[in-house]
Amino acid sequence: MRRTGRIGALRHSLLSRYLLIIIAALLFIPIVVPLTVMLYSTFSGFTREHPPEEYEVYASINKLEIMWHEEARKLLGQSPAAITQRLRSLSETYHLARIFWVDNEGRTQLITEPSGPALLQGGQPAQEVPSYWTAAEAVSFMKDSAAHKPLAIVAFVGDQAVAGEGFMVMQIPEEITNVKYAAGLDWWYTVVMLTLFTVFVVSSWFFFIMIRRRLLRLQTAMAFTGREGLPSPVPPGKPDEIGRLEEAFNTMITELGASRAREAEEEGLRKRLVSELSHDLRTPLTVIRSHLHVLGKEELSLRGQESLQLMDQRIEGLGILIENLLSYNLLSSGRMALNLERRDVLRLLRESAAAWYPVWEKEGFQIEIDLEAAPLYWDVDDSWFRRVLDNLFQNILRHARSGLYAGIGTEIRNGNRVIVISDHGGGMNNGSTASKGAGLGLSIVALLVKRMELEWSMENNGQGTDIVIWKRLRDNLNEI
Repeated sequence: MRRTGRIGALRHSLLSRYLLIIIAALLFIPIVVPLTVMLYSTFSGFTREHPPEEYEVYASINKLEIMWHEEARKLLGQSPAAITQRLRSLSETYHLARIFWVDNEGRTQLITEPSGPALLQGGQPAQEVPSYWTAAEAVSFMKDSAAHKPLAIVAFVGDQAVAGEGFMVMQIPEEITNVKYAAGLDWWYTVVMLTLFTVFVVSSWFFFIMIRRRLLRLQTAMAFTGREGLPSPVPPGKPDEIGRLEEAFNTMITELGASRAREAEEEGLRKRLVSELSHDLRTPLTVIRSHLHVLGKEELSLRGQESLQLMDQRIEGLGILIENLLSYNLLSSGRMALNLERRDVLRLLRESAAAWYPVWEKEGFQIEIDLEAAPLYWDVDDSWFRRVLDNLFQNILRHARSGLYAGIGTEIRNGNRVIVISDHGGGMNNGSTASKGAGLGLSIVALLVKRMELEWSMENNGQGTDIVIWKRLRDNLNEI
């Protein structure tokens, strides 16, 4: 079963298709060349031109050689006149060939010239036959005969060299012996080769262009996300390597979607739990504080009054924490709507500072307020901007008590008017960004500032911390 699965995977693999193209390329020349000739032979019915009828007696050189040697054997012991007579008779049958013979003394006895259209084909005259043969001329003639220039069939008279009666020759013109291929074969071969080469190139191009198209489709699916921040699944393709990659990609998206759904469900449960706990804790805290107030009217010792005051402070802090927890839950869930209006934030800052002034003064804080008279208009929610300021002022009271300093003012930074709230509480060593956590109150500040499209940062000033709030300059050009 496993072997069958591997064979099926290999059959659908891109590697197998690529190897098939490579094998086709390797077999292209050795197979296509004979295949082209075979196809031409099949469709044309011949590969050579049909010779004229008078050429048929020269069709088989082997038969001519056998015939010529047989005639030479019959002429053994014959007189020169008889030999001449017999060769003249053969020249009538083979009139397209030149026939001559040379006696034992090297003299040429007979020359019959060819007659007919093959006599001077191509304008090349027949080679002259010497009247008397020397050894050098005989050797040269034999060399040319072996090279078929032209084809010469030579036999000793009597078909025996020891007979010493000379030799006889039949020269066949080159035009008769040359093989001529049919007209149009070169054109046919060129067309077939170009066609097969075009098929090979086109199939290779389509193979790689389809791979590229599928990869680009997968890349596009990875780059663009939907409403939930996840890519959209891609339609499944062929069961090859890219198809398995697409399947893995779709599986990943499904798992991410399920994970997002579980996170959203868990986040909803957490927020509901925080909301319910906040409401449930408010009632007992209110009851406890009321009883502490009643208990404070009773006659208590000095130590009892201190303990009662400490419990009241801790319960007040716990109430603030619960209030911040509920507010943070509402803001992070998006269930709290903000009503942004064009307001003078410096007026809101003065009012909020005036409300906190007695508290700071009671605790011994040095307070410096330096606000310009010119208004500074931002689009804010009135009540929630006051909540931002309250959280920042409360943070000074709770975490910067050692410096006993609170500063409120405005500055010009990079051409933009900003609000600066300072303390001398020792500074912050955990960075200058607003989101690095200085308590739940500052987390609420970060959410509210973002919802009101403002910016803020926390910076060390050497003695403590500067909290800077501003609106981006391009949105505030008309408000400076």
